[in-house]
Amino acid sequence: MANCVITIARGFGSGGRTIGKLLAQKLDIDYYNDDLIKLASEESGINLELFGKADERVKTNLFKKYKRSYGEWTIPPDSDMFVSDDNLFNYQAKIIRQLADKGSCVIIGRCADYILKGREGVARILVYADEQTCISRVTELYGMKKNEAIKKIETLDKARANYYKYYTGKDWTDVDNYDLCLNTSGISFDKAVDIIVDYLKQMELVEKE
Repeated sequence: MANCVITIARGFGSGGRTIGKLLAQKLDIDYYNDDLIKLASEESGINLELFGKADERVKTNLFKKYKRSYGEWTIPPDSDMFVSDDNLFNYQAKIIRQLADKGSCVIIGRCADYILKGREGVARILVYADEQTCISRVTELYGMKKNEAIKKIETLDKARANYYKYYTGKDWTDVDNYDLCLNTSGISFDKAVDIIVDYLKQMELVEKE
């Protein structure tokens, strides 16, 4: 069977990151989240800290447009734009393509669904939850007060939406971008994993037992 690559876009507090990790464990495949920026740093030779500062964030500029490389080309080291946010994204996209070629895996965020759009064996998933569920999870996981959790959710989700819009031209939460949209409000993470696995089996992306 061909490689199965699952991309997971997620709202903060939806549990997408945890679900992705549990899914990778259940399917016995690789899982990539923060590892992506480390791999991109190693590939490019650019300081890891720069990738961290640009990770799923974009400095919006109405007069600037992304040139749509998606890792197919990168800017050479002798260019003034070598450490630009766009080139950091290009290296990250290049790594995402390489990982998809290498083997089955779960990739969290970073426009992976769009970068791998149209590729055989890719399942693009959006994980989300209602506001109260997200607030409850964030307060419990990070020990925040409710008002702090609300602000954190709003800030991170806005940053991810702007990042996605800039690099894809699409709206981050538009269901047309995904193959499966999963609301995790009221269900456990284990149940969410079971739902995704059932979907993958139905689509013949993983073997049925």
